[in-house]
Amino acid sequence: MNKHILIKLRGIFMIFTILLAIYFIIVHLLISNTAAERPKENADYIIILGARLHGERMSLSLYYRALEALEYVEGNQNTIIIASGGQGPGEDITEAEAIKRFMLEHGIEQERIILEDTSTTTYENLMNSYSFIEDDNKTVVIVSNDFHLFRAKMIAERVGFNNISTLSAETPKVAKVKLWFREYFAVLKSWLIDR
Repeated sequence: MNKHILIKLRGIFMIFTILLAIYFIIVHLLISNTAAERPKENADYIIILGARLHGERMSLSLYYRALEALEYVEGNQNTIIIASGGQGPGEDITEAEAIKRFMLEHGIEQERIILEDTSTTTYENLMNSYSFIEDDNKTVVIVSNDFHLFRAKMIAERVGFNNISTLSAETPKVAKVKLWFREYFAVLKSWLIDR
């Protein structure tokens, strides 16, 4: 191969590597900053985004989300819960139903829980949940694992939510590296495709 072509290819590779590193740093900071936000008190609604079930049993990701939401709604008695998530492969019930059962088992009144049980993506979670909220200016807290909140908030704003804050749940240690790494590319996809 010609020496000049090799030098050009090496230069292109270096530029690509630097740009990729900058992208990862920027997205990491955006994700981390969103995860560090504190939710508004006494929100009108809290949306718990679904995550995988094993049969009827919550994955750790979903359990941590439900646990954070429970603590919030116990301290904010007028907040309505939107349990969001449909039924995927290997799931015997919807993710929304699993969230509802968890809340009922922990003493939350059924009248405070709305089921959004048809969604299969974060975009659908938020779009479908939006239809239950009769006023764009209602305050809404979105609950998800730390790695996921930046993208969820971005999508929520595109869907039409005006008054959002976030509540961060821990990401299970066993899946942390995989989920965070995958999220960098999911954010890029959302920037380019999700509207």
